Amino acid sequence: MSVSIKKLQEQFGHKLQENVRMANYTTARVGGPVDGLLPINTGSELIQAAQSLWDMQIPFRVIGSGSNVLVSDKGFEGVILLNRAHTLKIHSNENPPSVFAESGTILNTVARQTALRGLSGLEWAATIPGTVGGAVYGNAGAYGADINSSLIMATILHPESSIQKWSAERLDYQYRSSILKRQKSPAVILSALFKVQRSTREAAVAKIKELSKRRKDSQPHGASLGSTFKNPPGDYAGRLIEAVGLKGHRVGHAQISKMHANFIINNGGASADDIYQLIRLAQTEVQKKFNKVLEPEIELLGEFNDEE
Repeated sequence: MSVSIKKLQEQFGHKLQENVRMANYTTARVGGPVDGLLPINTGSELIQAAQSLWDMQIPFRVIGSGSNVLVSDKGFEGVILLNRAHTLKIHSNENPPSVFAESGTILNTVARQTALRGLSGLEWAATIPGTVGGAVYGNAGAYGADINSSLIMATILHPESSIQKWSAERLDYQYRSSILKRQKSPAVILSALFKVQRSTREAAVAKIKELSKRRKDSQPHGASLGSTFKNPPGDYAGRLIEAVGLKGHRVGHAQISKMHANFIINNGGASADDIYQLIRLAQTEVQKKFNKVLEPEIELLGEFNDEE
């Protein structure tokens, strides 16, 4: 690192956790050590930490629930901001109603609390195992809806202390992607404002139960990254992986799910490299048989070695 741990200690004091294994903070339960981890509890803490690290020119990443990210066994040279900023405000009496959530808020919580207020439009989000920030960044979606169809405005911090309001149009959403994700822009998502419609508590809660059951019946349980690949145009990643005979295939303690081939499960004791080798194998075999490119929905953090 360009800046020593000592300087990080001077800046952040006892809040800084050193040499933390990311396996404890990712849904796949894999990942090596990071130089420093900072728990973030409020939006102002997130702003201050990001600005300080930019000023010190120390690489950092913001992580919420730790889904959709594969951290290398070698870890990450930099700082992880563990985002737990979770202020949630449901403006049910406004016309039209809206929902404000800080970026560390669990998306499932946003959806369920909104439904309990008799508001509709975010029921699909109850099935997403991530935070608002990750969802806005990656245009999370399910069951025919996504962030692009739900977002009014996102508040985004940029270097030089610039805080800007970005619409869904400015985020230039594509399937499971935003311009921030495609360009890997140095920016931190602080919060989001979502559109909702008036309904009834009974109807909204019933829809969440229906969608949650569909998810439970079709997607595997256990430690995983979530959906590994984006669906290619006009096809499904899971179908292609199953068609090349890789459903249930194992590398080490990682396995392509027997229930849904677009999920890789940590059966206990898997390494990030086990999962990465399954990712590369699926890409290679699908390319070879169908001449289709499987583009990861997940992001890689740290260094990985190809063994081809």
